[in-house]
Amino acid sequence: PGRGRPQRHDDRRNARQRREHGPRCRIAVEPLRARERREATGDQNVSVPLHLSVLTPDAVRAALSRDARLLVPVGTCEQHGPHLPLGCDTLIVERLADDLSAAFQILRAPTVPYGVNTATKRAYPGNAAVRRKTLHRWMNDMLGSWEQGGVDAFIILTAHGHDPHQEALSTLRTRRARVFTVDIFDLDFTGYLDDPSGPTHGGELDTSLMLHLAPELVRMDLAQDYPLTERQAARYRRRATGSVPALSPGSLGRPTLASAEKGARLYKMIHDRIATRVLGAVAA
Repeated sequence: PGRGRPQRHDDRRNARQRREHGPRCRIAVEPLRARERREATGDQNVSVPLHLSVLTPDAVRAALSRDARLLVPVGTCEQHGPHLPLGCDTLIVERLADDLSAAFQILRAPTVPYGVNTATKRAYPGNAAVRRKTLHRWMNDMLGSWEQGGVDAFIILTAHGHDPHQEALSTLRTRRARVFTVDIFDLDFTGYLDDPSGPTHGGELDTSLMLHLAPELVRMDLAQDYPLTERQAARYRRRATGSVPALSPGSLGRPTLASAEKGARLYKMIHDRIATRVLGAVAA
């Protein structure tokens, strides 16, 4: 019996040492994975976008010390016809924000997935909108917080030209930081579309972009053309606050003209224009 007690004591001591030191020793000698190494050193993989939400405060601080700009994609959740997903606008600006962030190594904010929707004469399942004042106040609050953390320029990306939506985003205020609001559909698409003057709500433009970016989400077999009269088209070109006609399928224009090839050319043009005219003009 006397000889057994020291053995039990040694076993308990060894077990305690394994619990206290074993796991930490293994972790200490284990090489950091690539993402952990980047966050630990403040370095980033230049081939991937800098998603603010997955970075530590120190990593964000390091990124802002290199470039104090922040990309903020703002989408919508609304119908774009029976052939496109509700998040069509959101998906387009999310991809654009990712690609610009990766190319320029600029921080990219979490996407704001709701906006001021185009008015409709009837309800569409899944649609969700906020009022102009709500979006304006929400964005002002977020920009104020990010400005306190070191951001000195905001690039707001949106793919929705509805007047109240644009008013909410183009009138944002900060203490010192600059704010640039970019409606990616407010470009001259002559030469890129068969109907460049047509409305951009589930028509040839956004359907082509979606066929390029996320073809698995597009139902071209359900696409329906709804051409506008000359008067209606003029109103939408002026970014008026007219509503989607009750007899329309929820989209406007001619989505049947869309193609993935057009979408690839359109996306490259939009990306390159913003890269040169917006990001190139905004000093880091």
